[in-house]
Amino acid sequence: MKFRGAVLETIGAPTPWGETTPINVAELTLDAPGRGEVLIRMEAAGVCHSDLSRVSGVRVCAVPMVLGHEGSGIIEELGEDCDDLKVGQRVTMTFMPRCGECTACTSSGWALCLEGTKANAEGTLLHGDRRLRINGQPLDHHGGVSAFAEYAVVDKHSVVPLPEGVPADVGALLGCAVLTGGGAVINAAKVRPGESVAIVGMGGVGLAAALVAIAAGAGEVVAIDMLPSKLETSLEIGATAAYTPADAAAAGLKFDAVIECVGNPAALSGAIEMTKPGGRTVTVGLPRPDARLEISPLSLVVEARQIIGSYMGSGIPSEDIARYAQMYLDGVLPVEKLISGTIALDDINHAMDELREGKVIRQIIDLKGNAS
Repeated sequence: MKFRGAVLETIGAPTPWGETTPINVAELTLDAPGRGEVLIRMEAAGVCHSDLSRVSGVRVCAVPMVLGHEGSGIIEELGEDCDDLKVGQRVTMTFMPRCGECTACTSSGWALCLEGTKANAEGTLLHGDRRLRINGQPLDHHGGVSAFAEYAVVDKHSVVPLPEGVPADVGALLGCAVLTGGGAVINAAKVRPGESVAIVGMGGVGLAAALVAIAAGAGEVVAIDMLPSKLETSLEIGATAAYTPADAAAAGLKFDAVIECVGNPAALSGAIEMTKPGGRTVTVGLPRPDARLEISPLSLVVEARQIIGSYMGSGIPSEDIARYAQMYLDGVLPVEKLISGTIALDDINHAMDELREGKVIRQIIDLKGNAS
């Protein structure tokens, strides 16, 4: 099968990427799905900071790689051993499959799947195969998904069926932005009705966390960001108040739970300072591997603080996505408010520039060919 996909060829290229084009939209080929795999006709994909971090080199990866980890589409073909899925189903993808068999998947509590972690690090699908090719040469998969393409073959453990009525663009965001931000609020911070919540970093994940906190009945949901445009967007989606980090610190604001979605030590340090004694600081931002944080161990003890790392929403994606999808259908989780606009696949380098410059929240790549 021949189709088009966005191939990351150069890491850390000079900006603007719209001119240096580190991502090449090229003709690719795709192997048929193997056992436990499905062929997806992609409909929509979100442009996320995790994609940006691959382009910039903040998160190291091998190239060439077909980018994109947040997407939705329609199942067109099933490999063997996929009896729980159906051709014609709309699904969303998750960027870390759970094999269901390793010690991390079967033990009590929550941990990243060992097999999924290994596969993602190696750029393969769950069982070690690559299905993508360019000029006959294999390409790495991004998060087991590679959503920036017209078609994808993924492991069945990387897809979650969407209920009738969830559109493709919303479905895509359920698989990353909402899964990550919402899980930080519900699974990691365990926010209770009436509690105060602050979100540090109002990108797609931060705004999703705010939407879920509001839907969960938080007493106040306060947005913290450097950019006035993002503070304005936060108020538009229902945040109680919005502050720059400096203004929040000057006011001495304190919260029951603080969710940090930036990915640098200064933001996390500020989030810890804004957390009440006995409160929870949850960090979901992905900093550089060599980043370090200095904190007072004494304050952790005498103020009974909790600092919690959260990845993929600290839950089971199939269960969490089903919950958020139902909240969307019930009208209490307006996920569509996260969408800045729709673009064509050919606009991907320019889209990365806009995301890097903080001009957008979530751009959706329309893979059905109807971008405007």
